[in-house]
Amino acid sequence: MVKKLQKMAEKKSATAGGLLDSQFAGTVRDSAQQIWLAGLGAFSKAQEEGGKVFEALVKEGVSIQRKTQAVAEDKLTEVTSRMTNMAGDISSKAGQHWDKLETIFEERVAKALNKLGVPSHNDIDVLVARIDELNKAVAKLNKTPAKTAPAKKAPAAKRAASGNAKPAAKRAGTRKPAAA
Repeated sequence: MVKKLQKMAEKKSATAGGLLDSQFAGTVRDSAQQIWLAGLGAFSKAQEEGGKVFEALVKEGVSIQRKTQAVAEDKLTEVTSRMTNMAGDISSKAGQHWDKLETIFEERVAKALNKLGVPSHNDIDVLVARIDELNKAVAKLNKTPAKTAPAKKAPAAKRAASGNAKPAAKRAGTRKPAAA
């Protein structure tokens, strides 16, 4: 704007002479004075309202910070729950794999022990059941008096029964059970 005024002033000064120069200079001075006063007014208002504007900006900043923290906490909770679910899935899958490995290991150990002649748990259970049956039969024979045999033969029958039990115990004792 000042340049336009200067150009106009140059044209007028060339044609009109000194009278126009003084009018143009006065107009420029008046414009400069108004601009200066407007700047001082803006500075004064900024000083007066600067504190208020600053406080308003602080309040707005606090509000934005609270909203941001709430959103961040929601996202963190969401991510935490996702990670917990993923960890649960992974641990359950890992548990299944460990169970499979354990089963395979147990089967291979049982096979190896069987090849070495070590009786299995089922074999021992069968033998224990058989021993219980034999003990019941022996006890039954000892309680029942022989009708045709004299009383002297009863102790001999006991010795024979106990004599048969000892070799069976010796045979069972030749195999050592596997250490657990």
